[in-house]
Amino acid sequence: MEWFRIKRDIPFMRHALLFNVISVVTFLVAVGSLATRGLNLGVDFTGGTVMEVAYRQPADLGKIREVMARLGFTEASVQNFGTSRDVLIRLPAKQGVTSAKLSELVMQELRKADPAVEMRRVEFVGPQVGSELLEAGSLALLFVSIGIVVYLALRFEWKFGVATIIANLHDVVIIIGFFSIFQWEFSLPVLAAVLAVLGYSVNESVVVFDRVRETFRNRRMRSLSVPQVLDHAITATMSRTIITHGCTQLMVISMLIFGGETLHYFALALTIGILFGIYSSVLVASPIVMWLRVTREDLARPEVAKKPGEDGAVV
Repeated sequence: MEWFRIKRDIPFMRHALLFNVISVVTFLVAVGSLATRGLNLGVDFTGGTVMEVAYRQPADLGKIREVMARLGFTEASVQNFGTSRDVLIRLPAKQGVTSAKLSELVMQELRKADPAVEMRRVEFVGPQVGSELLEAGSLALLFVSIGIVVYLALRFEWKFGVATIIANLHDVVIIIGFFSIFQWEFSLPVLAAVLAVLGYSVNESVVVFDRVRETFRNRRMRSLSVPQVLDHAITATMSRTIITHGCTQLMVISMLIFGGETLHYFALALTIGILFGIYSSVLVASPIVMWLRVTREDLARPEVAKKPGEDGAVV
């Protein structure tokens, strides 16, 4: 399906060095922020208290956040849980205050505004559990990355696998870098979004590389150089890229605007990841393949000259 077709190939590879300089600069900024500022880890990773409270009428989340701020929990997470009357409150661990005492303090303040509010449950997430979750998430990223390299190396050639994993790790670092620079809360849903972006970005790379392979095997295009083949592949898939990513981005932006606090950072991570995923698949992975000196023989088997008398050859 195509909305439009570009007749002349756009010379992306002519500006490959510029695009990769931009990528390196953004990558270094993200790494620098992670090294100096770190991540604002949520309760899922750092440990804390999780409370579920119920109201008889739709809860005013804004007022609940004001109560948490008065108690000194400016970074508390307050969101609806199931219905508009049920609220889930995540509070970071506070030194010298037990989970039971903290929940009593919070309920006292909430009952001042609404005496009918009820406590449903209280759970304490220890820092050890959070540390294990962070470790498991890091291992998941590692195994996904290894799987991507193996898959692309088997489907195409090892140069394509190396180029794709560099581009994908670029996306991951950029997303995490944004959360570090602006100190947005990094939680399990955000980690899930990062893993989703990895798969999404790989899909775009596979589409482009499939077209590269087809172009290499096309006898009518044997006169094209490697940069011209990459330009043709990217240009030929642009309509598909715009349709696919445009529709996906519309859905993600809808979650970002209307999803509330529950989905806000998840949708934000996806938004950043999709935008940079398009950029990296086209303008990071493809130049790396070119610089790794991919050749037509890597993807298209050379024709073997037939001997006289074999398979109908002329004697």
